[in-house]
Amino acid sequence: MATATTHGAPATPGKPAAAPKAGAPKPAAAPAWTPAQDDAYALILNEFNRYGLGSLASTIMSYLRKGYSTDRVALELQNTAAYKQRFSGNDARLKAGLPVLSPAEYLATEDSYRQIMQQAGVPKGFYDNPTDFAGFIGQGVSPQEVQSRVTAATDLINKNRPEDLAYFSKYYSTGDMIAYALDPTRAAPLVGKQFTAASIGGSAAAQGLGIDRSTAETLAGAGINADTASQGFGQIKSDAPTAKALSSIYGENYDQTAAIKDVFLNDATAGDTRKRLASKERANFGNASAIGQSSLNTTSGGQV
Repeated sequence: MATATTHGAPATPGKPAAAPKAGAPKPAAAPAWTPAQDDAYALILNEFNRYGLGSLASTIMSYLRKGYSTDRVALELQNTAAYKQRFSGNDARLKAGLPVLSPAEYLATEDSYRQIMQQAGVPKGFYDNPTDFAGFIGQGVSPQEVQSRVTAATDLINKNRPEDLAYFSKYYSTGDMIAYALDPTRAAPLVGKQFTAASIGGSAAAQGLGIDRSTAETLAGAGINADTASQGFGQIKSDAPTAKALSSIYGENYDQTAAIKDVFLNDATAGDTRKRLASKERANFGNASAIGQSSLNTTSGGQV
């Protein structure tokens, strides 16, 4: 049975749609895209690409299709979430009672910050994107002030223990240390481990011991700090002559690598080696060792 069709309802499959009533207004055709609009679109999009806001391309086109002028499109775009996020430093400036920067001024200030950081050798990923710079801009920190902070950070670095600096420069860059000195909290995920590793390497060097980068970073990752490293390497240096002699006598291998694992990492294998050496020494010499009282009876791992 045929289905009745009312005006405005979809047509039955296979049958033409009902014609609109006589005199009903026809839908307005979308205005044609003009060469002038095409030029305006290219001009605005090029500018917003400079801001890193090329994602607003469809929004730009929609405003132009509505017949907005180039100036009005630019104003409307400033109200979008993407634009506000990109120039978020201006919101902070408003709240602080500071004048808002034009896009050109904002970009020029960012470029100045970026150049200062690059010249100082600050590592990639630290103070090199708009989010990083928004805080400076929002607080009204001038490029000159940023330069003075970098200089102060450099001076602070140069006052560190020579052993730490020597170790750091062997494996890392001065820029890493500047980044850490500028903001230890923010820099921690990037260079905090390296900074600590340098201090650990410096502590070993201060005791006349050498460790490689991998060892220093392993200890840093295990939570060893400069103070703990200084104490531990002092103990390892003190134990070294006895450890070497006992290892030779009893055919064991308790060298510096084993001592580091034992003292700092509570490594079971290294600890067992130390305990066996101490036990054999006591068995053969009693409390008075033929090579001097052994210091291997105690380590950070505990009493044997």
